[in-house]
This record gives sequence, structure tokens and C-alpha cells, in this order.
Amino acid sequence: MKLVRLLIITLLISSCGTKENTEGGVAQKKDYNQYLAVEEIKTTSKYFDLWNNKIRPDSMQLTSFGIVGGEYNRYFQQTGNIEFLKKAEQSLKRAVEIAAIGKAGYYRSLARNYISQHRFKEALRLTDSSMAINGSRLEGQRLYFDIHMELGNYQTAEKYLDSIRNMSDFGYLIRLAKWNDYKGDLDTTIKFMETASKKAESAKNTELMLWSYTNLADYYGHAGRIKDSYDHYLKALSIDKNNAYAKKGIAWILFSNDNNPKEALRILDSVTETYLAPDYFLLKAEIADYMGNDLIRTENLDTYFKLVEDSAYGDMYNAYNLGLYLEETEQLDKALELAKREVMNRPTPEAYSWLAFSHLRNGDKEKALEIMNDHVYGKTFEPALLYQAAEVYKANGIVENVKSIKKELIGALYELGPQMEKQIHDL
Repeated sequence: MKLVRLLIITLLISSCGTKENTEGGVAQKKDYNQYLAVEEIKTTSKYFDLWNNKIRPDSMQLTSFGIVGGEYNRYFQQTGNIEFLKKAEQSLKRAVEIAAIGKAGYYRSLARNYISQHRFKEALRLTDSSMAINGSRLEGQRLYFDIHMELGNYQTAEKYLDSIRNMSDFGYLIRLAKWNDYKGDLDTTIKFMETASKKAESAKNTELMLWSYTNLADYYGHAGRIKDSYDHYLKALSIDKNNAYAKKGIAWILFSNDNNPKEALRILDSVTETYLAPDYFLLKAEIADYMGNDLIRTENLDTYFKLVEDSAYGDMYNAYNLGLYLEETEQLDKALELAKREVMNRPTPEAYSWLAFSHLRNGDKEKALEIMNDHVYGKTFEPALLYQAAEVYKANGIVENVKSIKKELIGALYELGPQMEKQIHDL
């Protein structure tokens, strides 16, 4: 499951270790056990029912569609259930259809929904529509930045970032942090996220506090500041005890930093009782693979595959599926076609790296090298993608590039994960 691991580490911090250690690690049961009790997630309320009941097939209740769409999105965030994200889409599309006033805002809300579904080009068109009817210039420019970053249009994204410059604005600061992360300046990224976090705290805005704490935790992990990362995941849980992402972050610290995969799996098992995002089951399979427990590994892989069979997911899990096709199922032709589709959807260095890697696995090392040179190497600082580049360069006998990348990867072993050390030294 090496390629699956590469994807996971691109999205979540990790480190190295080979033996289980149940004491002396960063994460302590006494800190997080209180958040692991499995509670049913409520996906309805009197408030929701009040507005949902006003919706009829021929309804013109604009306020109802907007509110219900927002509630469905909240349920999706709480459960990871794709059904709620699609229901939010349906409500927002109806709001766009019937709105005479405030239509630009509904366009933007639907665009954000499409971003969550990885429908970035459609989100861009909706943002264009919002701006065409004199929607909020600031909100539109923020959205343009977010979408163009997802599409790999970095020069365009930078222009929109410059257009919203305001060092006292939370929305600008978090985007400035994201921009510096893309540029590979992690220290500056953290500085701006810390400033944004303080602003959220000052405003006592728990939603923004929660968002900034989990993002800071991720950045701290990338910087090797594991205790700071852990503390911020706990701060997030103190606001929202059901926050699956924060629990996932703590599980990863236990797995990779504290060498305690069994405890990491226990945390994730509690999360997936109520949170059904497919990638959580893939991570459980990864940890079980490390533990040598093939039964648990296979069970969780099966659950992942069953979930992503749902067409509602669309292109959301293309990158995850690529790793599985290339290594787990060895459907190499299918991987190549999917990689091409992903590049069409979002021509980022990550998408091109998977395309190059797919060509390599299909035996076309020259094409893989061309893509890696043109679209990946020197355009990303992600260790996982650099590892893929090193494999391509190794296959093509470009020893100097392999040596250079290998040196960087050895310095990023914390981020690359417990099973990658041998692969890196074997480059």
C-alpha cells in the first residue's frame, strides 16, 4: 500500500517509527479519552424541520431553501455522509433558480458546495455568474482565489490574493497562509495562521477558532512541532467533541510519532462509528497494514471500495483511487485513464505527478520523465510528490536528481511516515 500511503501523507502529517510504544509519547489517553465516547450524530432539529417542512415541489420559499441547504452542509461536515452534501446542492440550486434578491450569495454558496465535490470548473462558472450580477466583490475575489488555487492557476490566484489585501482580515490571513504554504515557506505560513487564530479568539467566533486550530495543528505537524500540533487538535475538540478531523490528527500522531498503531486504530474505530468519509477507512487499512493485520486491512479496504462505488462522490476520491489502482489492484490502464481525468479536472503538480507515475507504472518511463520535468519538479515542496519524482528519475538513470531529492526526503522522514524510510534509502 505504498502509493496509498503517499497520498495519505500528502493530506495529513506523519512521522517514522518501527516499534509499538504505549508510554512516553506525545498523545495521552487522559487528554483525549473523554472525546471518544460514541454518540449518535443528530441530523435534524426543530429549527431544521421548521424550514424543511415549508419546502414543497412547487415551493417559492427562498429563505427555506437557503437555510435548509446550510443545515445539510453542516450535517455533511458532522457525518461525512455524501448524501447530505448532495441534498445541500439540490436546495441551493433551487434557491438560485427562484431568487430575485440575493442571487449572488446563493451562487457563491453553491460554488462552495461544488468545491467540496471537487467540481472546480463548475464552481468557477458560478462565481463568474455571481460577479456578473454585482455580487460582493470581496467575497467573489476570495472565492476566485480559492478556486484558482485548486485548479493550479497560481499566477491568477496570486492576483486575487493581492486584490483582497487586508492584514486585519481573517479571510485574507488564512489565504495568505495557504499561499505561503504553496510557496514552501512554512514558517511564514504558521505566523499568519497564528495571527488569524488570535483574531478568531478575540472575536469569540468558535467556528473560525475550530477551523484555525485544526489548520494550525496540521502546519505545526509539518514543521515537526508535534506537541503544538497535538495541543491544537485538543483545543479543537474542546470546542467540538465530535470533530472527526481532530481525532484523525491525534490518531496519526499516535501512529507515526508515538509508535502506537493499536491506539491510533482504536481512535479511528470510534470515529468511523458515526463518521463515514471513505478516506478514514483507507487510513485504518494503512495502519492495519503496518501492524501486519491483514484481516483488518482487508475489511477496511472493502468498506472504502463499497463507499466510493456511490456515483454521488464523483471525482472526490480520484487521487485515492489512483494509488489503489496502481498498487493494490494493479489496474494500470484504469489508473492512467483516471490520472488523465484528474489532470483535466485540476492541472496541479499533484495531479501531474500521479499522471507521470501512472505512465511509469505502465512502462513509459520517457513520458513519465517529460511530465515530471514540465509540471512537477521545482513546482511543489510536497515530500510525497518529490518521492514520486525520485522514482521517475531513478528509472531514467538521472542519478544527480535522485541524490538531490533523496537528501530532501531524508530530512522529511518525520513527514513521510513509518514505512517510507527504507524506500527512501533504497532510492
